[in-house]
Amino acid sequence: MIRLTALILTVLTGFSGLVYEVTWERYLATLLGSHSEATAAVLGLFLGGLALGYSLFGRVTRRLVARTRASERGPRLVLTYGILEAGIGVYALVFPYFFIALQALSYAIPHGSGGLGLAFDVVLSGLLIGPPAVLMGGTIPMLTQALSHDLEDTTRFHALVYAFNTAGAFAGALAAGFWLVPALGLVGVLVAMAAINLSAGALFVAIGYAAPASLRELGGTEPLGPATSAPVSSEGRARVAGLPVFASIALLTGFAMMTVQTSLIRLGGLSFGASQFTFSMVVAVFVLCIALGSFAVSALSRIPKGVLAANLWALFLGLCLLYPQLQDGPYWAHVLRSLFRDQPAGFYPYYLSAFGGVLAVIGLPVMLSGAALPLIFHQLRNDVAGLGDVAGRLYSWNTVGSMLGALLGGYALLYWLDLHHVFRIALAALALAALLATLAQVDFRRQPLPARLGAGLMAASAFALPVLLPPWLPERLSSGIFRTRAAEALTFAGPEAWWAGRRLPEVRFYDDDPTTSVAVLEYSQDPLDRTIVTNGKSDGSAVHDYLTMALAALLPALLAERAERAFVIGYGTGVTVGEFAALRSAREVVVAEISPGVIEAAPLFDYANLGAPTHPTVRIVQSDAFRALMRSDTSFDVIVSEPSNPWVTGVEMLFSREFLEAARDHLEPGGVYAQWFHAYETDAETIGIVFRTYEEVFDHVAVWYAAADDLLLLGFRSPGAALDLERLAARAERPDFRAGLSRCKIDGLLELLAHELLPLDVIQRAYIPGEVHTLLHPRLSHAAARAFFTGASGTLPATVALDPARVGHRNSLLRRYFETRGGRISEREWTRLVVETCHYLPSACLTLLAEWTHAVPRSEARKKVKKQIRAHPLLNRAIDLDRVGPLSQLYGDAPPRPLRDGADPVAEARRATDLFVKYYHHGAPFSRHALARLWERCERDPGLRERCAQGRSRAERLLGDLEVEVGPGNAAASADPPPIVVPLSVLVPGSMSESEVSRDSFFQDRVV
Repeated sequence: MIRLTALILTVLTGFSGLVYEVTWERYLATLLGSHSEATAAVLGLFLGGLALGYSLFGRVTRRLVARTRASERGPRLVLTYGILEAGIGVYALVFPYFFIALQALSYAIPHGSGGLGLAFDVVLSGLLIGPPAVLMGGTIPMLTQALSHDLEDTTRFHALVYAFNTAGAFAGALAAGFWLVPALGLVGVLVAMAAINLSAGALFVAIGYAAPASLRELGGTEPLGPATSAPVSSEGRARVAGLPVFASIALLTGFAMMTVQTSLIRLGGLSFGASQFTFSMVVAVFVLCIALGSFAVSALSRIPKGVLAANLWALFLGLCLLYPQLQDGPYWAHVLRSLFRDQPAGFYPYYLSAFGGVLAVIGLPVMLSGAALPLIFHQLRNDVAGLGDVAGRLYSWNTVGSMLGALLGGYALLYWLDLHHVFRIALAALALAALLATLAQVDFRRQPLPARLGAGLMAASAFALPVLLPPWLPERLSSGIFRTRAAEALTFAGPEAWWAGRRLPEVRFYDDDPTTSVAVLEYSQDPLDRTIVTNGKSDGSAVHDYLTMALAALLPALLAERAERAFVIGYGTGVTVGEFAALRSAREVVVAEISPGVIEAAPLFDYANLGAPTHPTVRIVQSDAFRALMRSDTSFDVIVSEPSNPWVTGVEMLFSREFLEAARDHLEPGGVYAQWFHAYETDAETIGIVFRTYEEVFDHVAVWYAAADDLLLLGFRSPGAALDLERLAARAERPDFRAGLSRCKIDGLLELLAHELLPLDVIQRAYIPGEVHTLLHPRLSHAAARAFFTGASGTLPATVALDPARVGHRNSLLRRYFETRGGRISEREWTRLVVETCHYLPSACLTLLAEWTHAVPRSEARKKVKKQIRAHPLLNRAIDLDRVGPLSQLYGDAPPRPLRDGADPVAEARRATDLFVKYYHHGAPFSRHALARLWERCERDPGLRERCAQGRSRAERLLGDLEVEVGPGNAAASADPPPIVVPLSVLVPGSMSESEVSRDSFFQDRVV
């Protein structure tokens, strides 16, 4: 009963230990940044602390046993271990306060963001996570020593301790990644885990006090097994025969399997997308299989000689057989994805199925690795009193190997080698471990010469096999087909048929660097159409994304008071960097790029970015943006953040309140912060979190769009220059700005103003649903990954209520343009405005066509525009021109048109209200009086009066008082509106999305 209770508690402590690791990594990212060196440092510190703890508490265990062997009182190891567990819980409770103190110390001591500065912060990180990691190292040595019956029982029980503890870690990996961190936040998670450790510690202490006699039998004050004669040195250490050899095997196995794990995490990102869920899923599969392997050892009634060597050779051969199949991971992930609908309810079943698929592929080899350590321990057991010491030293060497696997195999070697090279190095390490195990268990000196020669040939073949394995094909790894959600003609035809049937782009560059896998793809039909791909996801195309990348530099530069110094986060194709550097006012452009592969690939885009890398004002810094900005004491006129998909691990930090505050504080008073954000492959919840966090940090926010679903979020410290239309017009006419806009196919100020979506301060006056995303409560990556699964276009927060609508009318630059022309613009201007809008935002196109229809009822120019739309298949599907007439009725105070025969006045008024909400445009606002007249006509019918009154009441809850217009002179304000959303794309059923429309060749003529 005591052992069963201890094993159950070990499951809980294993659970909390893995959750702590994830939580501390998130914490230290705020100190070290999301730099790859920082992530590797955190993992190294944690594993190093565990290794030290295993070794330390192994020795402590032996000394406690040695001191009490002659006494009647047992060593009370369970009680001591309970104190260790309680200590971990206490430390978890005070960790947030220690972190705040050391973070303040880091900020107080100026040391920059370079190597020495990072080293200083790594030392501080070691002070933070080192102590609890060391305490966690007491689990296996102390419980193995305390609860083993005798030498015959030791291997079985040791394997059970390892298995139960690892099974808990498996549950912790899933819980931390899929639920705990986004639900509770980092502080809440620490409190919950502290409760587990304190409770477990209290129970272990109670067991230690309540059952000392039983524990004396289990821990041993007297020799309990036949092999207890191993001598003990004066320092209390057993002389274990063969320990150096078996410790080397443990180290090599730890190195190899951690290297394999980090490689498979990268491959998982290339196959399923590099989200936190993919990471948690792969880690959970590994931990579960290690637990199953250890359970298998515990189930053996006897362990024959040679099992360890056979296990390691089987592990080596299994991974060699698996190696050629891994490059097809993206294909198999696509097959699995095509079996699930794009519905939120399918998210968790999909990942459960993906978990099962990964388990089926890598489960058996990883289970064999989980059996290795208990089998090695079996070879070393020779003294009951030394069990804890042996276990401690063995696991210490294994953990050192894991640490080297994380630092070398998972990071350092990738500076020079690609992923398949690193995987093959892991295979070579396993071959060496298997060879050492064979030599340790078989005396080849007594074997006949042919047997020795055969064994030597087999050993040589084993080391040659990893070298002969073919490299993985980069065109498959970088394909990014995890975004292909629906089944295609060859989806179920097998990987070779699938790849052969697809027209794959040419891979001009490929590199697996320490942070990401980078590829530059070139499409044969257009040699200028190159795309940079990171972890299988496009991060910028020289053709399709040119407008967005160029406007990310030009738009904030136009709206800022000055455009002299810029800080650009993420190099990508270099278009944003090149456009800012080309401005005559530019003095310095600092680029923070985390990936050395992206920097190496930069020359391939010189043709598209005006030679940005060679421009004298450009300085590229290989650094994490968070750390580079937090450690900088320089202010900038413009800061641009290009990483735009918050479902990607690490990118969500750039959307956090802490990072946005750092960006705001590094802006000059008239500076502008710009963030590229995708409204495709997202949802209303994700957009709400982003907008809500943005408006909490910046006093003034505006939202513009580039190509349809590509948004540019602009944060201002001071909005004065951004509202000065005359100044903006003059700056746009400067030769350098005019040249930049011309490269975007934007012919003038009016076309530029067509890209204004939410004018300045509208977000501040609107109801924004969603929570604030912070580093201590990271909600965004969880929500964004679930939205990415569905792949739909997002919806913007509602801004049609009276208060935000009035602010939009006042601050809309397009509206101000109209007012400079007395409220009427020419037919040519209407044409330019509508054509630009229809190219990129079909929903707004309908609204502008409606206002044009109201302003100029008979227009030959408008007829030509409509004809162009009908002639183009994509535009014709995306823009329902039949809605222009009903929308035009929402302008002006004229009486509504007569109803059609049989038409329902209530339905007509409701339909008009829905159109008002869906198509509202701050640059062309509908008349509330016009909508009020429709409801008044409805109310004049006595039989419909009650229904009409209810409908109007609903409309006014959404919009505010319909009798109050949003133009100048209206002082009334509405209450906070309810949480409704307005579609970014309002399309007829079965029509194409706006992102598809914007990518058609018709539009590219305006981009290239």
